[in-house]
Amino acid sequence: MKALIQRVRGARVEVAGEIVGAIDQGLLALVGIEPQDDAASIAKGLHKLLNYRVFSDANGKMNLSLKDVQGGLLLVSQFTLAADTKSGLRPSFSSAAPPALGAALFEQLVERARQQHPQVATGRFGADMQVHLVNDGPVTFLLES
Repeated sequence: MKALIQRVRGARVEVAGEIVGAIDQGLLALVGIEPQDDAASIAKGLHKLLNYRVFSDANGKMNLSLKDVQGGLLLVSQFTLAADTKSGLRPSFSSAAPPALGAALFEQLVERARQQHPQVATGRFGADMQVHLVNDGPVTFLLES
């Protein structure tokens, strides 16, 4: 699992003009599922999402996690993160999980996140989504599990 996380002051996802998920301060996580991913990699990825220290403490140091600041988590499926871009000028998506596996594992991630964190919102798997955010920093990291 790959997750491109962005620390945000706020973010929302729209599908056909309807807001389907929104958070205030927290993390926007664009999530790519790969064929080798399983329950263990989803659990490890979620642990990183909730505990990665990207928020500033009183001294301005990145020492606080999403759990520490009680921020929102907006999970958005994005199979393009798993693209192979090493050669040529067109991405190959053979390294992304098939849609059925990707959907099942993304749903597992969402369910586990909601069990462990009070503020979880999502986009809509497989939909044409418009993601709006106010990046805080900007602070962006690629997490892999």
